Amino acid sequence: MAITPPEPKFTAPEAFERLLEVLYTLRVECPWDKKQTMESLRHLTIEEMYELADAILEEDHQEIKKELGDILMHLVFYARIAEEKQLFTIIDVLNAICDKLISRHPHIYSDVEVKDDEEVKQNWESIKLKEGNKSVLAGVPKSLPALVKAFRIQDKVRGVGFDWEDKTQVWSKVEEEMAEFKAEYNIESGEIDQEKAEAEFGDLLFSLINYARHIGINPENALEKTNKKFIHRFTYLEQKAKEAGQNLQDMSLAEMDVYWNEAKKIK
Repeated sequence: MAITPPEPKFTAPEAFERLLEVLYTLRVECPWDKKQTMESLRHLTIEEMYELADAILEEDHQEIKKELGDILMHLVFYARIAEEKQLFTIIDVLNAICDKLISRHPHIYSDVEVKDDEEVKQNWESIKLKEGNKSVLAGVPKSLPALVKAFRIQDKVRGVGFDWEDKTQVWSKVEEEMAEFKAEYNIESGEIDQEKAEAEFGDLLFSLINYARHIGINPENALEKTNKKFIHRFTYLEQKAKEAGQNLQDMSLAEMDVYWNEAKKIK
């Protein structure tokens, strides 16, 4: 028998209005909230975004709900600060995003026809250029982490047709870049031109990210999952060594591998 979920305490408009009232009250009455600026909130917002990203990868839905609330509060906070300076209001923010979404989805709100999501993305980039963007890449934030930025750059240019036609071509590029990296770094002799090797390694990473995109893998998510897996296994190794009265610095790699392989069997 299906369980009927409880009725929400507030409707969506009422809940949003409640957030506005709470935030506006804190802005007036709380010493900490009163002194905040957009600049002082910036690093906190970035931290909240990373916490949300962690919760999503962990599939922790309660934590996702919590972090979404924190981020929503930050968005309202920025708008309130702007309103105090008579720059814009939260209503302006909401109307602006609605206008943009309607404008960039002519296949929904107008008579444009599309056959798939790729054409939607192509239309999106074309409309942005018509709106005054000087470059397809203008919307890629400069401060993005390099791996995420590479993925976004490739995805952006794909929207205007600048992309390999087949993933086999992309893999050939990966192999080509690997060969060029090896040419700059002689593994056997250890000889290396650091500057050239770094440049070729960057090209290799860029091509690997491109291949991941072509086969439907988000490289940032993939790498972070590997990071978490490594942390889990190494933490297990440390724990087991401690329980056995062993010091990692005194253990051989073979001895550490015993615990590492045990950790690999544990999810």
